[in-house]
Amino acid sequence: MVNTQLASALGLSLPVFHYLVCFLSTIPVAFFHRFVPTVAGRHLYAFAGGAILTYLCFGNEVVYLYIPVVMAYLSMVLYRKKAGTITFFLTFAFLIYCHVTYMSGDSWKKGNIDFTGALMILSLKVISAAVNYQDGMLPESDLRPTQKKFRLTRLPTSLEFLGFIFSDATLLAGPPFEMADYLAYTERKREWSLDKKSWPSPYKACGLALVKTAVSMAIYQYLTPIAPISYFASPDYANSSFLKRLWFQYLVGLVTRWKYYFIWSISECALILSGQGFSGYDEQKRATWTMAKNADILKVELAESAVTLPHYWNIQVGNWLRLYVYDRLTRKGRKAGFQELLATQATSAIWHGLYPGYMCFFVNSAIMISGSRILHKYFLAVKAAVPSAWPVTYFLHWFYSALANNYACSGFVLLSFRDTIAAYRSVYFIGTVVPIIVVLLGKAFPPPRTRSKDTAPTKVKEEAAETAPKKEL
Repeated sequence: MVNTQLASALGLSLPVFHYLVCFLSTIPVAFFHRFVPTVAGRHLYAFAGGAILTYLCFGNEVVYLYIPVVMAYLSMVLYRKKAGTITFFLTFAFLIYCHVTYMSGDSWKKGNIDFTGALMILSLKVISAAVNYQDGMLPESDLRPTQKKFRLTRLPTSLEFLGFIFSDATLLAGPPFEMADYLAYTERKREWSLDKKSWPSPYKACGLALVKTAVSMAIYQYLTPIAPISYFASPDYANSSFLKRLWFQYLVGLVTRWKYYFIWSISECALILSGQGFSGYDEQKRATWTMAKNADILKVELAESAVTLPHYWNIQVGNWLRLYVYDRLTRKGRKAGFQELLATQATSAIWHGLYPGYMCFFVNSAIMISGSRILHKYFLAVKAAVPSAWPVTYFLHWFYSALANNYACSGFVLLSFRDTIAAYRSVYFIGTVVPIIVVLLGKAFPPPRTRSKDTAPTKVKEEAAETAPKKEL
């Protein structure tokens, strides 16, 4: 009764209110995690804390979360040689079944919450663990550097596995992380070794994350009434000018991203407090917390290139897509191309759910990124010839990325094929047509190769980001 009244007072549905309370509770739960004295105790605390919060959030539906956990662990025990492959396909099949059965996208669209969001994060974690355990059989000479770093040479105990899956209740919103990192944190190795310099105080970094949380929520609450999704179907939208419709689509994408900034900032705070987000010290001996970070707001909103967006947006899921889809589809000695990018984007779309809007979004994203790579090379040549032209090339590339990204985002929020195509048609498919034109121009008039000291850092950054395909928005 009290929960219902509080939810009503906040303008939230009861499931969303329960979710928000449980999600905020991850902060104190994570804080006490760092003080558990023994390794076994930390594994048990990680599992118990996460399991209790997910049960309080989703009730009896939480049983669905244990099905992929059991499937993955059995595959690791019974058939290590193919454990990663088996887990990948069985887990995705089960995730698709739950998406279709519970129509998760429609539920989220109405502002409700169910267990499928947690299942999405859990799926990535069980797959990565099984794949890395499979990699542990292979000789190091056959592995990429990241495979060597995350490979598991022994079978985790059931308690270790459950602790990894439920640690700090990150299933509620992510981010996913690697089991090798979780084990190092729990056993106080690597960055967390007690023989090295003691862990830095987490309070300043956590405070900054809380400030981001408050600012993100304030902006989201302010913008939401300005750009409601329902406006797409209104006569006012249909009768507005082309530029106003394009501006509205930009606002819809912006509003959606601020919601995620709010959620991820809470997760960031929790991981920082637990110590699990600690990433060591940089060259200036300053503590870094990159394992906790899932988005860099300014670098997303002001991104010069669409190619670099996944480097700053939903970072940990982007890393997962790169490590377990994109890289593994790319044969050794061969550079990845559009096919690998498109397959990765399709995987991301299926991960979200079988809605046409998701697929439209991710296909458009793949085309957008391909066009951005070509623009980057063109603009490198311009900057090499006319260094003072940098502000102009920056703006043009940012405008291209913002235009195509927020246009595509309409599909991500509308979901249905009919509504998505109607939104795209209302702006004459500009976010699809422009990237295709850029790609065709790149084929017809290949940009010149440019090697310049002034542009080299940007080039390296762009090429590095190419291996981290875009996850969403």
